[in-house]
Amino acid sequence: MQVITSLLHLQPNCCNPNKNKLLRHRLICWCYKAMSSSSNSQPGAFTTLRETVTFKQEIKKSKFIAIAGHIRDQQFANSFLSQVKDPKATHNCWAYKVGDQYRSTDDGELSGTAGKPIQAAIEASGLDRFMVVVIRHFGGILLGSGGLVRAYGRTTAECLKNAPTRFEKSKVPMGVEVPFELLGLVYHQLPSLKVQDINQDYETGTEGTTMVAFKVDFDQAESLKDALKNLCSRELEFY
Repeated sequence: MQVITSLLHLQPNCCNPNKNKLLRHRLICWCYKAMSSSSNSQPGAFTTLRETVTFKQEIKKSKFIAIAGHIRDQQFANSFLSQVKDPKATHNCWAYKVGDQYRSTDDGELSGTAGKPIQAAIEASGLDRFMVVVIRHFGGILLGSGGLVRAYGRTTAECLKNAPTRFEKSKVPMGVEVPFELLGLVYHQLPSLKVQDINQDYETGTEGTTMVAFKVDFDQAESLKDALKNLCSRELEFY
C-alpha cells in the first residue's frame, strides 16, 4: 500500500498529461494485482496476542525475562526488538512467527540452545504473528546445553501460557475504478462493508472515473465486489 500511495502522488507530465495519466493508471493497476496476489498467497484467520506480555523467573542465579508481543512482519519484528531488548543484558535471544515464516537467534548462547527452544514454544502455542524476546542476565553459574534449552523453552512457554489473545483475519488490498457520479454513493457504503485504509485519486482512473483503494478481510473480497456492483447497478473494474 505504501508503494501505491507513492504512485498516487506522482506529478503529471505537463508536456503530455494524457500519456502520463495512462502510465499512472497502468502502474497502479499492476501494483494492485501484484499486492493482491502476494497477500492471497497465505490468506486466512489466525489468533495472535492482544497485548504485550512479560514473564520473569530466576534459574541458578540467572534472571530470564520473556517479553512477547504482536507483530505484522519483519519490519515490525525489528521495531519490537529495538523497543524491548536490554543492552546491559548478557543475551537478548528471540524468535518470531508470521504465517509460515520463522526466524530466531541465540545471540551468543550455545548454538541451538536459545532461539530454537523459543521457536518451539511459539509453535506449540498455536498463535501467529508475534515475537518473543528472552533476556538473560547471567548469574555466574553455567547451565549447560540441556539447562539452557529448558530455561529458554520454559520461560517462553510460561510467558505465553495465560497471555490474552484476539482473533484476526488477514486483509487483502483492493482497488476499484468508480465513475465520478457514483463516488459519493460508494464512499457512503464502504464503512458498512468494513474496509480499511481508504484512498482515492482523480488522476489515476480511466476517463470519467477515479481509483478508490482499500483493504478488506480476505474472505469478504468477493462479496464486497458483488455488493458494490449491485449498489452501482453496473459492472466495475476491480484490481
